[in-house]
Order: sequence, then structure tokens, then C-alpha cells
Amino acid sequence: MTSILPLSLENVGLTLPSAAGPVEILKGVDMTVAAGERVAVIGPSGSGKSSLIAVAAGLERPSGGTVHLFGQDLAKLNEDGRARLRRSRVSLVFQAFHLLPNMTAEENVAAPLEIAGTAGAGLIARQWLDRVGLSQRGHHYPHQLSGGEQQRVALARALAARPQLLFADEPTGNLDGTNAAAVADLMFDLVRETGAALVMVTHDPALAARADRQVRMGEGRVVA
Repeated sequence: MTSILPLSLENVGLTLPSAAGPVEILKGVDMTVAAGERVAVIGPSGSGKSSLIAVAAGLERPSGGTVHLFGQDLAKLNEDGRARLRRSRVSLVFQAFHLLPNMTAEENVAAPLEIAGTAGAGLIARQWLDRVGLSQRGHHYPHQLSGGEQQRVALARALAARPQLLFADEPTGNLDGTNAAAVADLMFDLVRETGAALVMVTHDPALAARADRQVRMGEGRVVA
């Protein structure tokens, strides 16, 4: 029996309105990601990399083509259905961390687990903060943490739910070289350990080189 791919895009297009008229962001993109595969999406700014992530994760509806996430056609799911699918099988990490400012590090990690009804969310959050080297920072708020620490909290939050697919959009883009390397090491170690597939947008050639495969975007298309 053929296993279901975590992600499959076929002839996906995305056109968005602008003051100057419709802008074609993605143009006939085809892409698949296998279970446990680590894929780096690379290319110049404006080539459609972040839009590809948004469409693949069901955050943005494509203008054409089909997106299958774990075998489910996202076009046939409403917003709630897409959110449920993400909550059960997908996590995201962004360049800007997106931590909730009024919650501690521990509360930020626990929040998605609590929403999903996971028992022992607080304990799981503490375990994952320990995994990312922040066991002593659990009661600190985001503004009390460095950029590297905030991204490690975001990584703990993303992986605490044991997703089968992790999307990471410039996960080291806001960090200095030392912190970027530490976060990258941690992300690859944890993804390898959990068996999650990884789709990562990056401008960093060294980070992209650690992936199993690189997909190069150019002007809204996969060019290599």
C-alpha cells in the first residue's frame, strides 16, 4: 500500500489583489514532501517562498491547483477543518517568533496543547523547555528573553505537539550567527528525533545545505 505523503502540491497558483491590480505570486508550482524528509526552499526575495509555505499549510487559499496535506484536499476543507488538520499534524515556526507577549515561556509552549485538549500540557511544556535548554526561563515573558531564547521557545512550542510536518519560515533570520547556528542544530536534532518532515524557507546557504533536498524558487515558480 502506498503511504500518504505529508505534502503534495500540483499546479498551484496564487494571485493576490494590489493597488496596481492582481499580482501573480505563485505560478504552477509542483512539489511533494515525503515522510521524514527535510526540504529547504531557497531563492531570492520576492520569489514566492513564504507564500508557498502559507498555501502549503492552508493559511492561504490557492487561486488554482490542488494542495494535499496528509492526503486531504485543502480546498474541500473550511477554515475550521484546515485549523483542525494543522493542530493535529502540523506546526509552524516563523522568523518573528510570534510568542504571546502576555504569557510566560512555559505558558506559550503549553497553550496549543491545552487548546488541543492534551492532558498534562504544563508538564509537557516544561519537558520541552528543558529539551531546548531553557528549563530555568519558563517563568520569563518574551520581552525578558533574548532573540535566540525566544526562537527556542517557539521551536519547543512547535514540536511539543509532536507534529508530523514542521514548516519553518526563515527560522534563523532574526538571529546572530552564534544563535542561528544553535537554533539550527536544535531544530535538525529535534526533527530527526521526532521523525517529522521539515519544509524550511531560508536565505542561509549553510542551513539549506543541511536539508535532504533543496527546492529553488524564482519568480513564483520552482526552477530547480
